[in-house]
Amino acid sequence: MNIKLSLLVLCLTGISFAQNKKKIINSEPDNNYREDQFYASVTYNLLSNKPKDVSQSGFSTGFHFGFIRDMPINEKRNKAIGLGLGISSNSYNHNIGIVEVDNNLTYGIIDESEINVSKNKLTTYLVEVPLEFRWRTSTATDYNFWRIYTGLKVGYVVYNTATFQSNLETIKLSNLNDLNSLQYGVTLSVGYGTWNFHAYYGLNSIFNTDANLDDANIDFRSFKIGLMFYLL
Repeated sequence: MNIKLSLLVLCLTGISFAQNKKKIINSEPDNNYREDQFYASVTYNLLSNKPKDVSQSGFSTGFHFGFIRDMPINEKRNKAIGLGLGISSNSYNHNIGIVEVDNNLTYGIIDESEINVSKNKLTTYLVEVPLEFRWRTSTATDYNFWRIYTGLKVGYVVYNTATFQSNLETIKLSNLNDLNSLQYGVTLSVGYGTWNFHAYYGLNSIFNTDANLDDANIDFRSFKIGLMFYLL
């Protein structure tokens, strides 16, 4: 996983460098320029609103790619609305055991003092629609600039898996009905040039009201922090 992350970062940095070099050579001002049409992000995924005794271990990752149509809304073109389409893969490591019995899912805390757990994670794959308000200090000839992009991202879960591996057994479930198909949250990207801090906070639960732990709904909210790369 660390090798994959390093290769992704190197590739994105190289693409951004090539893009910047191209903009230097093409010094002819373009008064109708647009910024940041493609995006790629790597995040560390946390679970907020966890029930008592629920914890995370390991490194939960997210990978996000997509295209955003940049639509400037003022004459200086430093303010814009961005509307796009993307895909996302997210994993969440946790200590909840998910078992299917008679086509029904049951949930319980795993006692890791008795069971040697090597993997226990939930993975979701989404199609996403980001909507951003964009402010930046760019001009038609400046390629390194400050940006603050904030907005809303709506995602639809097209596939999900729950994988459990221990010294006793391996359980893999897919397309759990207890997940909310529609997931949405607020986003923030802040940075200068290639490197941008990115955060996402889910406004609704990953699970729906059918998922219960100790007679209480599992109201996980997704909180993602990481790096965002924008490309023309």
